[in-house]
Amino acid sequence: MGIDFAIDELYASGWTAPDADSCQKHQDGRPYPSLPSISAAFDEAGFELSVRHIQLFDCYRAEWRDASGAAGGAVVGQTEDEAAVYALSQLRRSLVPHA
Repeated sequence: MGIDFAIDELYASGWTAPDADSCQKHQDGRPYPSLPSISAAFDEAGFELSVRHIQLFDCYRAEWRDASGAAGGAVVGQTEDEAAVYALSQLRRSLVPHA
């Protein structure tokens, strides 16, 4: 997948940088949220985000659960940032009401 794809998906979900100075910068100059900012966004939506390294596959798994502990979703990425950014894009898409 790659961080490029994760950032593309985040932007496609309608995300905009609230303050570019508080964000990390991709090599192409696009800002994207830091892990603490992403965790805060999940908290605001009523979910708890966890990102962990899966040594067997040398990847990172981001998963989120609601307050009752029920699974909300999960994604994988090559890096912690990639998994977290992609998770946020998926959360944002899941919160949009479907017509």
